Amino acid sequence: MTSYVRPAVSLILLMTLITGAVYPLVVTGVAQVAFPEQANGSLLHDEQGQVHGSLLIAQDFKGDAWFHSRPSAADYATVASGASNLAPSNPALAQRINDSAAQQYIEAQGAVPLDLLTTSGSGLDPHLSPAAVAYQLARVAAVRHVSTEALQALVEQSTLQPLIGPPVVNVLTLNAALERLAPVSK
Repeated sequence: MTSYVRPAVSLILLMTLITGAVYPLVVTGVAQVAFPEQANGSLLHDEQGQVHGSLLIAQDFKGDAWFHSRPSAADYATVASGASNLAPSNPALAQRINDSAAQQYIEAQGAVPLDLLTTSGSGLDPHLSPAAVAYQLARVAAVRHVSTEALQALVEQSTLQPLIGPPVVNVLTLNAALERLAPVSK
């Protein structure tokens, strides 16, 4: 019996050491050397070194002085991230989108862009389409007392072109640049 138990226990301990300690330490070490910013959460720091958020996670910006992110089914909580799981045929989803569209609608600008009305798959997508950001330009410009042309230039500087897919704007970096350009009067 011990001829079976001893090798089995030894193998369990060896595999636990390899997969539970050695492998995670090697992967962490490689990530820290090759991709230090991403391995540490892609954090956005201000001039004083304070963290304002992660470039990978959407945040809720309240008030007319800010560009707003996509809606979040989990109220921007990372623990409960995920889609709402409401089917397209669900009346509650249609009502939520209609209410949000009515709240954000600006007659002179036409229909509200879809990514300002719908959540992403994770509920935490930090990016918007340039069209969704442009829809908010007039509101932010009026509150910040900045020309829409200056804000448009800021949006163009903040627009990213991924290797695959359409251009996107990270709302956190855009709002950080906006605060540097025209701070909110307190």
